[in-house]
Amino acid sequence: MKLHAMAAVVAVSALCLALVSCARTDDAVVRAEDFDAFWLWASVQPQPVLHHAHALYLLEGEITGGEPAHLQRRLAATPRIARADVWIVYRADTLAWSDEVVPAIRGDIARWRGNGNRVVGVQLDFDARTRHLDRYASFLRDLHARLPPETKLGITGLMDWSANGDPAQLAQLAGVVDEVVVQTYQGRATIPGYGQYLERMHGFPIPFRVGLVQGGEWRAPPELPANPHFRGYVVFLVNPPR
Repeated sequence: MKLHAMAAVVAVSALCLALVSCARTDDAVVRAEDFDAFWLWASVQPQPVLHHAHALYLLEGEITGGEPAHLQRRLAATPRIARADVWIVYRADTLAWSDEVVPAIRGDIARWRGNGNRVVGVQLDFDARTRHLDRYASFLRDLHARLPPETKLGITGLMDWSANGDPAQLAQLAGVVDEVVVQTYQGRATIPGYGQYLERMHGFPIPFRVGLVQGGEWRAPPELPANPHFRGYVVFLVNPPR
């Protein structure tokens, strides 16, 4: 009887643990300390998680303004990061760049590397329309060719690309960019239905990471880790609410 009673207690305990685990999954939020790759914008305060980062995506400037657009810098000084791989990020709202933009980007790469940073690549944050990825691929091909040797080119991507993107146009991107970070959020909130979009990533032809927002919702689709092109996560850091 004692053995049976003990077995029953163990079984109930296991069930309780399982229920707690399920509850935590249902209420899952993105905790920055659980990850090791981060976006950091100039307006966001540094956080302790940056000390164990393996990769940092740092916003250097924005390419915006008239036609053609010019580079507006957002960092007051060149950072010096010795512990992590660094991606220099440029936010763009147009692809009609002035002739000075790409030489300025090359100058940034040289300056950041000269300051001791392990710059692995440049990331372009641009919301390319799903139906015009072929034009975007052409632009990126020219940009990549003009970057310094051994410099990767990464981009952010919309979840809609996996659902409605033309496979032929996506294939053009595959031969041009080294990495896509698929954004699952807008502002500070996770986009509803993100799981359904990510389920369609099994045929995505480009190495990709999943972009999450700190404090947002996240429950990883079970099949995601098995995707041969999946490279992990990048968390967009935000300031705590006031």
